[in-house]
Amino acid sequence: MALLSDGDIRRYLAKGELRIEPFDEKNLTPNGYDVTIEEVLVPSSNDRTTRGVAKVPPATRFAVSTRESVGLGRHLAGQLWLRTTWARRGVLAAFGMIDAGFSGTLTFGALNGGSDVLELPIGERFAQIVFLSLESPSSETYEKRSGTYQGQRGVTLERP
Repeated sequence: MALLSDGDIRRYLAKGELRIEPFDEKNLTPNGYDVTIEEVLVPSSNDRTTRGVAKVPPATRFAVSTRESVGLGRHLAGQLWLRTTWARRGVLAAFGMIDAGFSGTLTFGALNGGSDVLELPIGERFAQIVFLSLESPSSETYEKRSGTYQGQRGVTLERP
């Protein structure tokens, strides 16, 4: 696997093998793309925020959905990383991979590990996707192997 640079990301976008909608050039990093907050859900209170600023109490679990919808071709996977800005504010999160063939918005689960209320402005950058080029195309893509979250929009905690 090879990590894609900003120039590689632009080439994959131009070829249609990668989709990021909406795409904002200022979110492109030297080796990835920052995704932004569209929606925040605090499951314990069922508090859902889609405008303004979401407020998450200390020691409380929350979920974030991205504004961006991404689509990966058969030659790409994505690795997710919390932006260090949020880690410095006490956010704890464990992210995974985006499989080849996935298409949709992303949902992240996290915890406000800080002692203060966490403010999450809608539209703020939250995580970075680092794209990886597979050595060979996947034989079956995400939508064929499981596809559980294919095409999701908004915070999606579970699907049967």
